[in-house]
Amino acid sequence: MPIFTPVRRWQPAFRPFKRESFPRRILVATELIVKGPLFGCRMCGNCLLQETALICSMECPKGIRNGPCGGSTEDHCYVDETRPCVWYKIYERAMKWGWQEKLLEVLPPLDWDKVGGETWADVVVQVGKVGTSKFAGGMLSRDKDTRRETWQSVFYPVRQPDWWQGDSEYHAPAYEEPISELERRLRDGEFVVTSEVAPPMSTATGKLTRNIDLVKPYVAAINFTDNPSATARMSSLACSVMTLERNAEPVMQIAARDRTRTGVQAEVLGASALGIRNVLCLSGDSGRMGPPPMGRLDILDIDSVQMLWILRRMRDEGIYLDGRPIKFPPKVFLGAAASPFASRPEFQAIREHKKVNAGAQFFQTNLVYDPDGLETWLNEIAKRDILDKVYILVGITPLKSYRMAAYMHHEVPGVSIPDAYLKRMEAAGDGASEEGFAIALELIEAIRQKQGVNGIHLMAVGWEEIVPRVVAEAGLLPPDFVPVEEAAESS
Repeated sequence: MPIFTPVRRWQPAFRPFKRESFPRRILVATELIVKGPLFGCRMCGNCLLQETALICSMECPKGIRNGPCGGSTEDHCYVDETRPCVWYKIYERAMKWGWQEKLLEVLPPLDWDKVGGETWADVVVQVGKVGTSKFAGGMLSRDKDTRRETWQSVFYPVRQPDWWQGDSEYHAPAYEEPISELERRLRDGEFVVTSEVAPPMSTATGKLTRNIDLVKPYVAAINFTDNPSATARMSSLACSVMTLERNAEPVMQIAARDRTRTGVQAEVLGASALGIRNVLCLSGDSGRMGPPPMGRLDILDIDSVQMLWILRRMRDEGIYLDGRPIKFPPKVFLGAAASPFASRPEFQAIREHKKVNAGAQFFQTNLVYDPDGLETWLNEIAKRDILDKVYILVGITPLKSYRMAAYMHHEVPGVSIPDAYLKRMEAAGDGASEEGFAIALELIEAIRQKQGVNGIHLMAVGWEEIVPRVVAEAGLLPPDFVPVEEAAESS
């Protein structure tokens, strides 16, 4: 186990993709000899240790560089239960040392031209640019602000290349009129409902279109998951296009797990050209959750925070990641996932704050079965002064059976169901689905009273026929609701 990184090395150090000069190879070997035992260094070529409480984030089995995934817990990593979550350890130490605000800086993806190399030479070069005497004088100053500015003058350009320029500031959208109907409704103060419709596992689209037609009068927008549990289904993009063809508004989900940075930019340009205006950015479930044969686990080309940063800059600044201008940028309302119960609320609030700074305009949360726990998370969000910068749609799934409830409680990362609800579902027997429906209505009534909540996101998990009933009996019918029968007659 490395001395400063409190988990064992999960993967060996990277090897360079190009031949280096002999002096450079000596420097690489020296850095690995020093930083390997201390930090479990993987030689990523873009060291972030100062921003991650001296714990190497590359020890995360997913390779996530901007904070924990939705499956993080204080008990263990959900990809490898024999080890702790490295990002939980980073947050824990950062809070202890008072470094938590450093965690807000949006950190870049790997530059694979530098992977397998060292960072020390870059630091030396930057010290030379600043001036060795100026750097030494600044670091010896008694004024802490001078010391911090001097330190940043060297290390910020090293960890934040010109093509990225990440920071820890909030960036308001650079447009005025709502981009999507979902955004318009949220801006108008409507308590909205969105719902998921499961993409089909084949080319047959009959059930898909029937479910779209079934739920569209009741919701502001319809989500389509992107290969959940690392299991292949019809693409979210294809389902979203079919939704537009049926005069409903889609929310296209994108899992970074299955994309490169090039692919994300290309896909969102295409989606925007097709009329898709809502995009939900996710890191994606680990391949560990999918069927065999298992896909590669150790690295994501980008994570959800980096995806938000790239897409926000494409939309608002009209530039690709590589700096090329975009004459006609994509028009997208950007969303992200939030996990109120994945770990400690103050940890999750930092993660959500970072997503808002990167570009998230709305959150759809993981499943919530504890309104009081949700209140605690909302309070932590409010402390960070971002409740007025993001719309929050709380995730609800009506429980269909006790078996389903037990599975979610024990097996789904970031989901916890109180014992009282589990007991009610178990006692209901054959009437479990009705009991689950009643619990959903209770939860919605409690959640809609919470300050800072802007709507409900219904995840029916293949039970789409329950959505109209939930929306109607919860009193959440949209202002422009027209029953299916009347809509059919008028058309």
